[in-house]
Amino acid sequence: MQIPDIAAPDHGLSAALQHKIDQKTKPLGALGRLESLAMQLGLVQQTLTPALHQPVMMVFAADHGIVAAGVSPYPQAVTMQMVMNFLQGGAAINVFARQVGMQIRIVDAGVNHDFAPHPMLLSHKVAMGSRNMLEQAAMSEAECAHAISLGRQLAHAEIANGSNVLAFGEMGIGNTTAAAALMAALCGLPAQDCVGRGTGLDDAGLQRKVAIVDQVLRHHAQHLNSPLAALQHVGGLEIAMMVGAMLGAAEKRAMIIVDGFICTAAMLVASRLAPAVLDYAVFAHCSGEHGHRRLLQALQAQPLLDIGLRLGEGTGAALAYPLLQAAANFMHDMASFESAGVDGKNA
Repeated sequence: MQIPDIAAPDHGLSAALQHKIDQKTKPLGALGRLESLAMQLGLVQQTLTPALHQPVMMVFAADHGIVAAGVSPYPQAVTMQMVMNFLQGGAAINVFARQVGMQIRIVDAGVNHDFAPHPMLLSHKVAMGSRNMLEQAAMSEAECAHAISLGRQLAHAEIANGSNVLAFGEMGIGNTTAAAALMAALCGLPAQDCVGRGTGLDDAGLQRKVAIVDQVLRHHAQHLNSPLAALQHVGGLEIAMMVGAMLGAAEKRAMIIVDGFICTAAMLVASRLAPAVLDYAVFAHCSGEHGHRRLLQALQAQPLLDIGLRLGEGTGAALAYPLLQAAANFMHDMASFESAGVDGKNA
């Protein structure tokens, strides 16, 4: 399949952006990470006055055949039940998205259920869930490519509709197993460094999950030598569709807000396909899932928040969005030393 050609932002504006940041009425560097966020926003948008428009939270949902191996304390049906909760407006992501003014899109990438039409639901089901990766590839090559292509198109559509910032969330019982397997495969790490408790496994369940991911990695070892092959064999449909949407967002020069462990695993794959995608990404938080901190380190990513979240759904991305707003707003609205008549030489 054809990977979109993603160019790194032109850094020609860096000096002017830094000058504008430094001339705000504050000591140099006093706004910390907000200053690097403002620089990133300015470079992505190629302007000294970055602005965020029509933020969209895209929650990708799919089922996973690996659940049959007992990697989750919850049955597969919970994926469908949680999607219904999203559509009814009752989940944490609904609450937080409303709070920060984000539109929500629930994307059915491969839930093992046929949903009735709903204004919030984007039905792009590639299959009724992935296959059991203990026995065979999670997806066929065609399914994986189709999911990536659909994700790219979805991102393009949101941006064409006026959004310039896309946040990513997910739902899928079993998807921490797929994310851990991808992390282990692409980062060359042992399963025990990547596998966590997911939705709440006890110690015995955690050890079983580590053993299953070890077995999965051995079973597919000859197919884990490229990001696309790894995604196909040990990933998931929602992860593949997120990969495509992340690439599509960067291709159109939109900001990307990455949520937790599973979304970061999708960004890992995307960055191995097109490294410049990372220039467009903001990592919302470091979750409580065991492998997430090390995965962020592998991507040389600094999360904005570290507050023990491990829910998924895009909740961390929604909570981090006001920090991007603050970065854009201080560039617009905060006085400069000159405009305020303040002597900034000794500030």
